[in-house]
Amino acid sequence: MTAPMIHILNGPNLNLLGHREPEIYGTETLGDIAEACQALGAELGLDVLCRQTNHEGAMVEMIHEARERAQGIIINPAAYTHTSVAILDALQAFAGPVIEVHLSNIHKREAFRHHSYISRRADAVIAGCGGQGYLLALRRMAVLLG
Repeated sequence: MTAPMIHILNGPNLNLLGHREPEIYGTETLGDIAEACQALGAELGLDVLCRQTNHEGAMVEMIHEARERAQGIIINPAAYTHTSVAILDALQAFAGPVIEVHLSNIHKREAFRHHSYISRRADAVIAGCGGQGYLLALRRMAVLLG
């Protein structure tokens, strides 16, 4: 039996993790997080694909690709969380579970970050747990797909 495929999608500036505002986002790099997700995914019987883009249209395309290839999406849309109806619409067309992840607690930050378009579609939201949030999301995804 084939392991369920999970796409972990990361939005703008997350390629700078470990260097950009470590007091907010920590010192882990996106590569560190991807490596930990790959290892946990294998333990949980999940096939994990990690991707990142700085472009909204590319994120929409990644979600469209996931419709054909993935059973679940874990997404950190970064700044697009607060602005992108296009990403929300793409996620609405995805049939499997969606988990929204944020490294920081968006509700403790600037007021404009308190609203998430993505949460309207998400089956779960994990915020403020740093890189560990992705691992929590993978564990929850395993339960949702179980």
